[in-house]
Amino acid sequence: MTARETRSTCPYCGVGCGVVIESDGARITGVRGDPEHPANFGRLCTKGSTLHLTAAAPVIRQARLLGPQRRAHRGATPQPVGWDAALDEAADRFADLIGRHGPDAVGFYVSGQLLTEDYYVFNKLAKGLIGTNNIDTNSRLCMSSAVAGYKQTLGADAPPACYDDVNHAELIFIAGANPAHAHPVLFRRIEDARRANPQLRLVVADPRRTETGAMADLHLPLLPGTDVALFHGLLHLLLWDGRIDHGYIERHTHGFEALKATVRDYTPREVARICGIDEAALVQAAQWFGASRATLSLYCQGLNQSTSGTAKNAALVNLHLATGQIGRPGAGPFSLTGQPNAMGGREVGGLANLLSAHRDQANPEHRAEVARLWGVPDVPATPGRTAVEMFEAAARGEIKALWIACTNPAQSLPDQRTVHRALERCEFVVVQEAFAGTATASYADLLLPATTWGEKDGTVTNSERRISRVRPAVPPPGQARHDWQVAVDFARRLEARLPRRRTDGATLFPYETPEAIWNEHRESTRGRDLDITGMSYAMLERAPQQWPLPEGASHGRARLYEDGRFPTPDGRARFADVKYAPVAEPRDARYPFSLTTGRLRDQWHGMSRTGMLGRLFGHVAEPAVELHARDMARLGLRDGDLVHVASRRGALVLPARTSGEVAPAQAWIPMHWGEEFLSGCSESGEPVYGVNALTTPACCPHSRQPELKHAAVRIAKAELPWQLLALAWLPQDEALQAREQLRVLMRRFAFASCTPFGREPQGTGLLFRAAAHEPAPAALLAGIEQVLGLAGPQTLRYADARRGQHRAMRLACAADGTRTLEACLLAGDTRAGTWIRTLLQERLPAQSYGHLLLAPGAQPPGAPPAAGRQVCTCHDVREPQILEVLAHCDGDADARLAQLQQRLRCGTQCGSCGPELKRLVRLQLAAA
Repeated sequence: MTARETRSTCPYCGVGCGVVIESDGARITGVRGDPEHPANFGRLCTKGSTLHLTAAAPVIRQARLLGPQRRAHRGATPQPVGWDAALDEAADRFADLIGRHGPDAVGFYVSGQLLTEDYYVFNKLAKGLIGTNNIDTNSRLCMSSAVAGYKQTLGADAPPACYDDVNHAELIFIAGANPAHAHPVLFRRIEDARRANPQLRLVVADPRRTETGAMADLHLPLLPGTDVALFHGLLHLLLWDGRIDHGYIERHTHGFEALKATVRDYTPREVARICGIDEAALVQAAQWFGASRATLSLYCQGLNQSTSGTAKNAALVNLHLATGQIGRPGAGPFSLTGQPNAMGGREVGGLANLLSAHRDQANPEHRAEVARLWGVPDVPATPGRTAVEMFEAAARGEIKALWIACTNPAQSLPDQRTVHRALERCEFVVVQEAFAGTATASYADLLLPATTWGEKDGTVTNSERRISRVRPAVPPPGQARHDWQVAVDFARRLEARLPRRRTDGATLFPYETPEAIWNEHRESTRGRDLDITGMSYAMLERAPQQWPLPEGASHGRARLYEDGRFPTPDGRARFADVKYAPVAEPRDARYPFSLTTGRLRDQWHGMSRTGMLGRLFGHVAEPAVELHARDMARLGLRDGDLVHVASRRGALVLPARTSGEVAPAQAWIPMHWGEEFLSGCSESGEPVYGVNALTTPACCPHSRQPELKHAAVRIAKAELPWQLLALAWLPQDEALQAREQLRVLMRRFAFASCTPFGREPQGTGLLFRAAAHEPAPAALLAGIEQVLGLAGPQTLRYADARRGQHRAMRLACAADGTRTLEACLLAGDTRAGTWIRTLLQERLPAQSYGHLLLAPGAQPPGAPPAAGRQVCTCHDVREPQILEVLAHCDGDADARLAQLQQRLRCGTQCGSCGPELKRLVRLQLAAA
């Protein structure tokens, strides 16, 4: 086969990086950043640079859904079925339920990882054909407050700034975001801008001292949920210091007097009390904001995922309007999109309250415009169910059928107990998915295989309104189909079973290519704020383009509102007179900790893709809850001790870890840990559903976005005396299957976790932990051994059933006679796990340890120390190596960092570890 290269777009965060896919026939063989793409100019983060490994043959064989499957009943093993039979059954079931219960008895839950063309068809299917607004997206969980905040103040859902503004700003104000981990390539651009302009200041408002906060000139560690008070306090000080642009306010806005009266009460002392920050730090932030000639604000889930998410967004926009910091280079309120195409979904109206081209479902004129465009009598006026509401309605039995595409609500939605009850009760569940092993797939009556990165064809829109092409490099594996094709095929069948919507008898879904869908979407934007009537596939083939780009224009607009006119009836922006309200679930005596959630540097969402790669677990290998050292001491905890974490909705057990990033009385758990990686069962036998068993479904009243960022919890040491640790190297073809087998066994314990390790394709390992009140039955241990390759006669064993002790070790002999540990299981006393784990993971010679491998609690002299936490994923560089080299470096921080990178190469490839390297350099300098 001839090697070829295909330009496409990364499927992870909203930065929207261009990639060059290398392929050989039907195999993707490599990936690199596209040097010509204006979002990343060739850079990729740890996740993007490993995309080709998630498309490797073992992954496709073991993890991909390769053909339609049907379950005869819930709990049954799914069986293969043909596409025609699958879609006919889906159409029959939907038509029957709609006929008996009405169109609102069905719902569609889709994803910000779909392409714009996919989104458009699903939106038209629900609202144009079925006649229901019950279509929502996981973007509701991440960006709907930004949408509502922009519309409330600026008049339209349109980020006014662009990435190039970091090069023109004098102050970058980051609130509720950690781009060093969540948007790494954009953070590289911020680092470049700071090197080019040493006067550029960085202020970060975040309860945690994240890697982003550690890089800041000023970190404001505000209490969770107090952002509105902080922004009002800054505006109060700007007014007091005369830093307001009264001319801009008078010419281009209205509503300032009412807001001015509100912020009068937000004095520095009161705001410092509410937010838990130093008054002097607040004053400093206001002075820098006011003195800056160009202030760029970047914000994400810390503002959005809140019961006051819209108010937080609007209050930050107020600061920019009051100072005229909008519509010019380096200035503006810039919402960072969480998913690769959350923007595209908003553009086509793929949410319950939106219609195509930023139209509002509640507006009769907008509904009539869309009805004319589609050629249908009307678009439904009844409001649709948003994400949380949709699953609550299904749990009550009001929604009878759910179609779930490219998302995993059984991991990502809050209040998982309700979500799982909804999926169990729903009469018919269709899951359209690329990966077979998601938690949601286990509830599907019908599983439909979809294409994914490297196979799809269409467009996406990134955070700066830039539309890029997504191109296929290889054909779909097995029987997988494009999402838009599946939706169109289903829609045509359903159209034949429902009363005709088009009076001319033509189909609503005439599309044969994604370009045909794009052209209809493009026409829907004519005259709207996001007009793209001048943007064609041919133009996008040459280069990505920003909207608006109306017919006749040769290029898009980098910045909006440069003329001071806004898409409101009078052309003026509106100040939002919002009030501060505390979090939905404040701490109290029963639940004294504030739990916040966030992202890991090397993982993506529910990890259905990144979770297959052992190398991406090098930086954070296992689930844990992070606590302040003072709380660890008060609770009598050491690193690694298991704790119960409980909220008003659910509980889970996981290890605790001391962190310098969290404040006292706060706790932090990464959002990624769903039941696929962290599981168990409660004392009552109820299963554990991962971190979102804890989070609250309480939503912002305007955006309907849930408060995933905060919940009140209690934490106590878990008394689980019997523990298990097992590790094994497995052939890559077997590792994914072994994980699925272990996942079934995880719920037999009070706590269990299972994560991969290793560097593909050289090796794939599995790390399994569990704990219980009593020793596990022998049959359960035998099942674990069978999965991990420990069941053969070559395995060394020790067992003492009376004391609950069990050991199993399998060694392999190399050609030179060296024996290495290939698999092990320690149950009961696992204190020897640290050095045995190092022995196995580092593939060190093991023959000299002999019987000590089987001795409970053995700590032999000269045992290998823990390898240390991985800092650089690209070159597998660990913290002890870095500290050893830094001990011999000299000069200032920049000089030491350069010496470190020259010696170890860490931070020289993707750069994602750069902030952490700089933190270690600063610590070394301080110690010196």
